[in-house]
Amino acid sequence: MPALAGRLVVASHNAGKVREIAALLAPLGVEAVSAASLSLPEPEETETTFAGNAALKARAAAEASGLPALADDSGLEVFALGGDPGVYSARWAGPDKDFALAMARVREAMQANNAADRGARFVCALALAQPDGAVEVFEGEARGEIVWPPRGEKGFGYDPMFQPAGLTTTFAEMSHEEKLPLTHRARAFEKLLAALK
Repeated sequence: MPALAGRLVVASHNAGKVREIAALLAPLGVEAVSAASLSLPEPEETETTFAGNAALKARAAAEASGLPALADDSGLEVFALGGDPGVYSARWAGPDKDFALAMARVREAMQANNAADRGARFVCALALAQPDGAVEVFEGEARGEIVWPPRGEKGFGYDPMFQPAGLTTTFAEMSHEEKLPLTHRARAFEKLLAALK
């Protein structure tokens, strides 16, 4: 895999995700540009795995922009729900991306299953695609548990209901700087950076 240099497309229209990825890329001296800023369309996520969807998005952005592209597909897996919402994490938020609704759906599903196990993990698959179509995928996870009611105003997505293992605060109660090294995305990035060295 060639070293990263210059500009790289972050194949996402999620501002929170783009900010996290740009911060992780900054030490490499890579300029991250979002797919939204280039007016690239969002491909439909038709795969059934995080790795499949990440590769699909990265390949589409690299082909459309002519630049290397990095895509992430990530989500929350609740063990008592058989891994749901999983790859459908964003869809559980509905067309308006209402994550208060999505968190309530997780809570209702856990109650309906009388789930005593509150274990969960965030999973991230990072796909790095080159304009020639080559793609490499790196996966990371962050384990923890579901808390209710949700706590914190920071972060995005399911962060207010996810408390990382060994800690007493949710991702949404942490500053960006506190949260970032603990995330599934950071762990996938560690693997990506190791492959680039």
